Amino acid sequence: MNTRQKALRTGVVFIALLIVGGLLLMYKGHDAIALGMEKKEGILTAEQVKMAFDGVSGRLQQVTVQEGDTVKAGDVVMQIDSTDTDLAIEQLKAQIAQLDAQIRSTGGKQALSYMQADNDETQSFRQIDQQRAAVAAAQATLKNSRIDYNRKSALLDAGAIAKSQLDDAEMALNVAEANVEQQQQLLDKLLTGAKDTGDTDSLSLPTIEQQRQTAGNMSNDIDALVQQKQALAVQLQQLQVKKERLTLRAPEDGKILKVLSKEGEMVTADTPVILLQSNRSYYDIYISEQQARGLAEGDTITGTTVAGGRQVTGTIKLLTQAPGFADLKQSREKGQADLTAFQVRIYIDPQDGVVPGMTIGVSDREFTKR
Repeated sequence: MNTRQKALRTGVVFIALLIVGGLLLMYKGHDAIALGMEKKEGILTAEQVKMAFDGVSGRLQQVTVQEGDTVKAGDVVMQIDSTDTDLAIEQLKAQIAQLDAQIRSTGGKQALSYMQADNDETQSFRQIDQQRAAVAAAQATLKNSRIDYNRKSALLDAGAIAKSQLDDAEMALNVAEANVEQQQQLLDKLLTGAKDTGDTDSLSLPTIEQQRQTAGNMSNDIDALVQQKQALAVQLQQLQVKKERLTLRAPEDGKILKVLSKEGEMVTADTPVILLQSNRSYYDIYISEQQARGLAEGDTITGTTVAGGRQVTGTIKLLTQAPGFADLKQSREKGQADLTAFQVRIYIDPQDGVVPGMTIGVSDREFTKR
């Protein structure tokens, strides 16, 4: 057989292989989804958490972890310098203490004002009672002086007394009348416009009421001070929350994969500074529509590690239609439409010897037994 015949035979065999392979590809896809559905295997992946300072920024004062360290939830991993925040907190505390002193002082003044009004009222009532007695005495003197004047006037008409005696009686009457007027004016002054009902306890003296109103208005001043204190208390609480956020703590147990910022650097709010590998691990498999029909989120699935053959129990947390491979690539394989597949995400229970990166497979029995 010459060289040309050998080349021709090799070409025929190669073309035949291409034809057979093409026919196989037409009936059986080999994209990622199709292979995933066939093998039902997935790579165990650990969830990663990007840690950042929540809403605060500043100079990074301390980094307490290194890459590869294992941390527990709540462990301190970073600290921003809190000097400015500490000073602001102390300033607010001083202002709140000052307002407390003003509130106590104003409250004390109000209590003293009420006590002073009560004392002034008692004294005014006593003076009014005394002045009423003085008015009554002056009126009694006036009455006697009028009787004496009338009697002497009659005696003068009868020629029993001299005219000078009547004049003296008239002068005494005028003096008595003036005294009554004077004592009544003093009583009116003490009443300060209040209507005299004769019952002292029922009197409402305007000057005393004004004192009480002035004391009552101090309550508004106290309320204003209390509102200012509450506003400062809210600011203080905000600063305390801000100070707490200057300390970055691990949100959950895990392993430090990457420290993105170093001590002394300026860090900005909500920018990742640490990459944490969580202890929560999962793997994805792809199954057919028929197999997905008997599954639901929350079901338990048992897989097997390819290396070592360890059985791994997990829980389905996601069951959804998988994106078509051709749609992702914006192409079609061998002119065939995508297969209808479902993505199943399974979170495993922690187990010794099973680490991220391992391949876990699920047998068809896990779907037929349901």
